[in-house]
Amino acid sequence: MEISRQYPSRYPTMAELTRKAFYQLAIECRERALDLARHDQHRVVPAQCSRFNRWLAGLKSYERLSTTVGAIPAALPITRWHLMGLVFLLWFLFVLFAGQDLNTNGQRILGLSLTGALILLYFLPERFYGTTIELLEGKVLRVVETLEGILQSQEMQFSEAAYFQVKENLQAARAELRQQIHLAH
Repeated sequence: MEISRQYPSRYPTMAELTRKAFYQLAIECRERALDLARHDQHRVVPAQCSRFNRWLAGLKSYERLSTTVGAIPAALPITRWHLMGLVFLLWFLFVLFAGQDLNTNGQRILGLSLTGALILLYFLPERFYGTTIELLEGKVLRVVETLEGILQSQEMQFSEAAYFQVKENLQAARAELRQQIHLAH
């Protein structure tokens, strides 16, 4: 018993999904859908990715949601400028350390290839290396659909008024997310 107090578990304990927590998750889904609608769908917003990852970790701590929501991967907050900065740094280090060993033609080829890589990265869509707002909306939509499935199964045993408030929040979140995803295409 003393050992468990000194060294807490590395894995969070699974929490039970109560009616109050479920109600709050429905409100958060609606707020998250409205918040994501304010951003450009084809861009990676690192703050939104970090916020989603924290929210996803909280969702995975619920027993009832761990299996379905556990399959959703975390968001990658990698932007175009992160990759371009990395390529520029690699270019600079390569020129600094190997530039003297190359002849004039080798330096030209190196310069052109790295410049081409920078141009290619600039025009490569961000969804290939990061999680765009559109992809975040899709992930939130999966959470909304999971919550709607639980709500429809009547497992939470809501009162009639609470049931319809949760249903309204989830339907509003679903409609907003679907609209934004549709507009992005």
